[in-house]
Amino acid sequence: MPKPEGATLSRPSISEVTALIADLADHRKFGLGSYRELMSRKADLLERIAAGLPGDTEAAEIAAAARARADELKSTG
Repeated sequence: MPKPEGATLSRPSISEVTALIADLADHRKFGLGSYRELMSRKADLLERIAAGLPGDTEAAEIAAAARARADELKSTG
């Protein structure tokens, strides 16, 4: 997710996380929504979580892996 210079990321709200989980469940159960878009949203949320936890290398690694996968899906679609 491109970040304007000097911008800080806010931690995602419970409602944002809940909405993503609900959309992922709808995709899994009913095939609703774009998988690429869902993975991009997931990566965005994980990056925001990691940004709020400086020094947590595991959070940073998970966010980086999610972003790499989302970018991979964008490039193949």
